[in-house]
Amino acid sequence: MLYAELVFFCNTTVKLTRMILSDLRILEEIAKGTIVIEPYNRTDLGSNSYDVHLGKWLATYTDEVLDAKKHNTITYFEIPEEGYVLHPSGFYLGVTEEYTETHAHVPFLEGKSSTGRLGIDIHATAGKGDVGFCGNWTLEISCKQPVRVYRGMPIGQLIYFPVDGEIGVKYNQKGNAKYSGQPNKPIESMMWKNKF
Repeated sequence: MLYAELVFFCNTTVKLTRMILSDLRILEEIAKGTIVIEPYNRTDLGSNSYDVHLGKWLATYTDEVLDAKKHNTITYFEIPEEGYVLHPSGFYLGVTEEYTETHAHVPFLEGKSSTGRLGIDIHATAGKGDVGFCGNWTLEISCKQPVRVYRGMPIGQLIYFPVDGEIGVKYNQKGNAKYSGQPNKPIESMMWKNKF
């Protein structure tokens, strides 16, 4: 890497790191109503993130072969009290226990290190939310080896970035927002609603 590129990369990394909201800033935004987390528990607030938990619903796709132009349906099931074993050959849609709203920041959902150390990935590509996203987060879950998961277990963490510039249309105001107001159940891919 060239020196100039390295300096740019380091400066950019420092700027991004400084932009993540701290615990006290998250509390300020919650007090203002620009960040909503329900249920909220103060013990789940980290130094610069908020822990979210696995909801009681999982889902799998009905068909073995998925079609990006087709509405692929899913089958829901509840995680029993004794937990549910995920398998590497499977792909699961889960959901956060928490309902969130983010009206002035960009929310990112990342896995916790403890989740990763169990070989669990909680999203395939969709870790970033949009300003104005309101709903429970659908999780795209896969695992490296069989692992038993439980409803209510810590599954990920939300971090928040400020936005540079004004937002023209927030996500929850877009007429074509496919995932606005997500419920406390996983939502399947809405790729089929796109024109291509």
